[in-house]
Amino acid sequence: MPKFAVVFGTRPEAIKMAPVIRAMQDKAGWDVRVISTGQHREMLDQVLDVFKIKADYDLNIMSHGQTLTDITTKVLHGMSSIFAEWRPDLVLVHGDTTTAFAAALAAFYERIPVAHVEAGLRTSDLYNPYPEEANRRLTDVLAELHFAPTEQAAANLRREVRGAAEIYITGNTVIDALLSVVEEGYQFTTPTLSQLDFSRPVIVTTVHRRENWGQPLVGICGALKKVVGEHDCQIVVAMHRNPALQKVFYEHLQNYEDIYLIDAPDYREFANLMQKAKLLLTDSGGLQEEAPALNVPVLVLREQTERPEGVAAGTCRVVGTSPTKIYESVSELLTNAQLYNRMAQAPNPYGDGRAAHRICSVLEQKYTV
Repeated sequence: MPKFAVVFGTRPEAIKMAPVIRAMQDKAGWDVRVISTGQHREMLDQVLDVFKIKADYDLNIMSHGQTLTDITTKVLHGMSSIFAEWRPDLVLVHGDTTTAFAAALAAFYERIPVAHVEAGLRTSDLYNPYPEEANRRLTDVLAELHFAPTEQAAANLRREVRGAAEIYITGNTVIDALLSVVEEGYQFTTPTLSQLDFSRPVIVTTVHRRENWGQPLVGICGALKKVVGEHDCQIVVAMHRNPALQKVFYEHLQNYEDIYLIDAPDYREFANLMQKAKLLLTDSGGLQEEAPALNVPVLVLREQTERPEGVAAGTCRVVGTSPTKIYESVSELLTNAQLYNRMAQAPNPYGDGRAAHRICSVLEQKYTV
């Protein structure tokens, strides 16, 4: 009986690992155990409820004001304790979080092989995004199996990886997750969302990355105010639970006409909001992959992206955090139907919804034959 550990600690990781967990748990004779570090808490628990996933182990590491060092050391200690009790044949981690890197390092210390889902994403700057770029590079160094979402990600790995590491192109598992929760005729349960007028353009905005804390976020808020002041549209800001971020949003956007501040809703609610949106403004990585699957153009509120495939395909544009640049880019998409349609109808380069199936096929060949 092959034994697999699937590790996550944040909301995005759980979303993207949920299809993999489901597919693995459907395999007869596999011992699949889910390990949650609890790097995030409420937002993570929302996802587990949506996908009906129960963690077999929960390190519950989250604490107020936790640092990257706190997260790393707690995950290392917690994973070491689990491995002393139960030793898997393979540890699967996801993406670029501190949980992913620390769990991979803990497995390496025990000489347990690591598989990296969503491997190979890169920017040209180790500190942008911070600490995600370092996390994913370090995780790829430790991993033996690399599940790359795109050919570009696989090419990055081929340039770097040496030895016995194996690389497989699977598509991104977030498309699997997204397509499983989007519904025609969906009825929102969040009061603010149920009252939106979708006959008018709705722009959905999310901002959470560390490089956008402080003045960049203030500038983004200024751009949003100018957009609703000049255009007939509504903006929904789905706020991260971080109190420091929410404080800035409330200071600059509260009670502003046609701007709605909400706590980030659960994944099903948010996915269906994206489906109805005219446009997405975000610094999220995963949303750059998801929105194109729903034919929603994305403006990326960052200076660089590790997902150049969307830019090349025409589904995304990197606009940075300059208030003027953001306003001009949004205005162009709201007024130029030809440009808007070209972005909305561009093919999504991130997959077809069968990434989890491909990952399981590789594991089946390696561990059950």
